[in-house]
Amino acid sequence: LISRAMLEASGNPPIRFRLDVSPLMQSPLVLKAHVSGALASFAIGAFLLAYRKGKRLHRVLGYTWVATMAVTAVSSFFLTGLNGDHFSFIHAISAWMVIILPMGVAAARIVAGLFTFLPGRMMWSIFFGV
Repeated sequence: LISRAMLEASGNPPIRFRLDVSPLMQSPLVLKAHVSGALASFAIGAFLLAYRKGKRLHRVLGYTWVATMAVTAVSSFFLTGLNGDHFSFIHAISAWMVIILPMGVAAARIVAGLFTFLPGRMMWSIFFGV
């Protein structure tokens, strides 16, 4: 309410949300891939954080999230403009993502495997049951 009053007092109309995808539709394919990957990663990540873990859906969506993050990171290397025609600091994040994604998959598999050895689980009884 206060921000609206401030905008009106300065002679600027209130900002209204509108969705116009026409600039994206006219953009190069690599930018479309980048934006699609980022939006899909965000939506899948939010779903994965909010819902039950350990089920087949979680595993499938987890691998899908990794793929969409890889698309987002790799496509960013073909996009410049923030720093002229050169890479910017954001590209360092993309490079780190390309390195860390396979490491994250490996770590998730190891951690999931370790949880099978908790007391009361079948692997616990096979290896440590007396």
